[in-house]
Amino acid sequence: MQYTPKELEEKWQKRWAEARVAEIDVAAGGEKYYMLNMFPYPSGDLHVGHGRNYILGDALYRFLRMQGRAALNPMGWDAFGLPAENAAIKRGIHPRQWTVGNIAREKEQFERWGILYDWSKELASCDPGYYRWNQWLFLQLYSRGLAYRGSAPVNWCPSDQTVLANEQVIDGRCERCGSEVVQRELEQWFFRITAYADRLDAGLDSLDQWPDKVKTMQRNWIGRSVGADVRFEVPAVGHAITIFTTRPDTIYGATFMVLAPEHPDVETLIADNPAREEIQEWIDRVRNMSNLERQEAGKEGRFTGKTAINPFTKEEIPIWLGNFVLMQYGTGAIMAVPAHDQRDFEFASEFGLPIRIVIRPSTGSVTEAQTEAFTVKDESGIVINSGIIDGLTPPKAIERIIDEIERLNIGKRMVRYRLRDWLISRQRYWGTPIPMIYCDACGIVPVALDQLPVELPLDVPFTGREGNPLAKDARFVNTTCPKCGAAARRETDTMDTFVDSSWYYARFISANDDTKIFDSSLVNRWLPVDQYIGGIEHAILHLLYARFICRTLFDMQLVNFEEPFLRLFNQGMITKEGYRDPSEGMAWVPLGEVEWRGDAPHRIGSGTRLLAETGKMSKSRYNVVPPDDLIERYGADTERVYTLFIAPPEKEAAWSDEGVIGAYRFLNRVWNLGDQLVEMKGGTDGDASKMIRKTHQTIAAVTTRIERFEFNTAISALMELSNAIGDYVSGGGNDVAALRGCYSTLLQLLHPFAPHITEEMWEQLGNENFILISKWPVADSELMKEDALTIVVQVNGKLRGQVEVPNPPVEDVVLAAVNGNEKVQQWLAGKQVVKTIYVPGKLVNIVVKG
Repeated sequence: MQYTPKELEEKWQKRWAEARVAEIDVAAGGEKYYMLNMFPYPSGDLHVGHGRNYILGDALYRFLRMQGRAALNPMGWDAFGLPAENAAIKRGIHPRQWTVGNIAREKEQFERWGILYDWSKELASCDPGYYRWNQWLFLQLYSRGLAYRGSAPVNWCPSDQTVLANEQVIDGRCERCGSEVVQRELEQWFFRITAYADRLDAGLDSLDQWPDKVKTMQRNWIGRSVGADVRFEVPAVGHAITIFTTRPDTIYGATFMVLAPEHPDVETLIADNPAREEIQEWIDRVRNMSNLERQEAGKEGRFTGKTAINPFTKEEIPIWLGNFVLMQYGTGAIMAVPAHDQRDFEFASEFGLPIRIVIRPSTGSVTEAQTEAFTVKDESGIVINSGIIDGLTPPKAIERIIDEIERLNIGKRMVRYRLRDWLISRQRYWGTPIPMIYCDACGIVPVALDQLPVELPLDVPFTGREGNPLAKDARFVNTTCPKCGAAARRETDTMDTFVDSSWYYARFISANDDTKIFDSSLVNRWLPVDQYIGGIEHAILHLLYARFICRTLFDMQLVNFEEPFLRLFNQGMITKEGYRDPSEGMAWVPLGEVEWRGDAPHRIGSGTRLLAETGKMSKSRYNVVPPDDLIERYGADTERVYTLFIAPPEKEAAWSDEGVIGAYRFLNRVWNLGDQLVEMKGGTDGDASKMIRKTHQTIAAVTTRIERFEFNTAISALMELSNAIGDYVSGGGNDVAALRGCYSTLLQLLHPFAPHITEEMWEQLGNENFILISKWPVADSELMKEDALTIVVQVNGKLRGQVEVPNPPVEDVVLAAVNGNEKVQQWLAGKQVVKTIYVPGKLVNIVVKG
């Protein structure tokens, strides 16, 4: 019987769907395990790079099911957002039409991959039944002072009269019309995440099953800094300007001050500066740059012409403006200590500002002619030229100077965070409407809870130009005030889509409940999520916002946990070669226009030699591998096995078409073995002990490796087992009972990776129920033992041979085997044996001299 993947895969996909094998009653008992893939944005066709994430999750799910766990594996759609708007604009259709069509397409692809989800709990963030609870959550935060309206800069296109996301600004210009983008201050809505900064930072210590890299990224984003606020008097403005520093021990070395261009005192400081117009032009240019662009632009500055008073040296120090100082961090003002801060050193060097050394190494010295800052802040430094803190180490000096700052009442000890409040307003159409109303008499008024959801109208004209269409739809905007009943206006901003994904993990537990956000009793049983799977690109914003919202739900007494995800796994990306044309500005070339001449790629037609470049799969690079053709030719099981075999799943992996063929051949071998077994007549010939031993060793190996997410080496062990079974058959063995047992175990162990072929062969062997619900094999430690054991032999610690002895090893027998080994004895000839060291079951080390 020939292996024909297409027919058998369609057969089993249909059977799984009809039997609803992945549906679970969350109210029932059992050993629960909640696993979750980050829900995707429905963008249309998925490629094999996307597949790695979901195939990996499905393999884990099937493994858990076979272990008897009550495993929950739901799926939903992160369906709102800018990409849908842009795609709809490009195609001249409504974002909902684009989104719904993509959801249907991706569900079809999940099915073709053989991925099982509990679709009875499906949710989509663009469904009013879901985003109603976004709005409910917003109102709960508003009532607690955690949602507020404030001013924030936005990217504004004056031609299109619309706000642009950062992704829509290319080199400072609108990606649509090319107009120069300007920064504009708008009143917008924020969530007060900074109120939870300390808890979010401290909570990272409890996440011992998260990757260290992710925790470090979050900790850096939160940016907890311990230091002091210090007031520097500024005669020109008539009051002090407060700086924040983490190095108050260097205050005697502060030789200038730098303000952010947006600092509120800047206008006064430059009012009578002869170069005011030029300085203002520079300020406007800097303010129109993103924070990242400002950091990458190099050190730029302008002198205000004014000075501040260093409160300890009493010296006048110049006040500069710098592009690298941000209002969003600290106070928007810094004291600059160029001798001991590299950024300040580079700025001072650029503009000829004084550098004063106030810390030296505990041994040695630094000079004014230094070429970089001496930044030590531990016990290896000694403070100098600093009055009351002379001679102290930096840690002790920091404590002493802060005490003095507080005694003089010129500042105080302070903990600050780089984290800023979460700006959730989007002047976009395709998102959750913010449930607030503006009344001339009552001010800002929340929508009544019983009036939720505020539905997004689907019949508004949508062109993507001239601003947010909600603001122009009188039917949506015009309403009545919930307080006084007078005419009022709805908020037309929509919510950041990260709000949608900040709590969805809890909604899956009672996805169809229209009376409350979720069932707390069930959520408290099933959560935190036992295993969360997704890309490293979500390490900061999504995961941080989810941790924040979970804490707010905890404070509302809706959940009894603060961390939503117990374990986190980040899969690596799959890469593939693409080709660039150097004659066209290194433009990417479609694969259909590439031909190979000798060992080099060339462009068909022009004959230009192309440059190959391996990178992330992307439609813009023309290097995506669509799964449909692959599945048609080799089957989904082949793609699944190759995807998980290609490399450790957390590592980047390069896609190889030849490697796919290798996975296909492996599955063909498994199929042919089963085919032979089905046709084999009863027999008991042949010693099956070696095959049985290999089977139990493989059970132990595969079980452990799946638990450790070592899927590639688990598949490698299965390949070895299939070879052992094949060797037994080809060697004439026909102990059908032993063979059937070992082959059945192979199918069970292989099922998480190749579910279709294993279900088919399981049925061919006469089993009535799904292999999915069969019991995961358990290794017998006695049957795993080898008849013989290999012992390493060393002479003076260097490998000189090995011997085989019966298992379990006996020391006298081992040493006798060593003495009888000719190769080892050659290394001992003419030498005196000082001692012999035996490490039971592992090695013998003979120490000699002479």
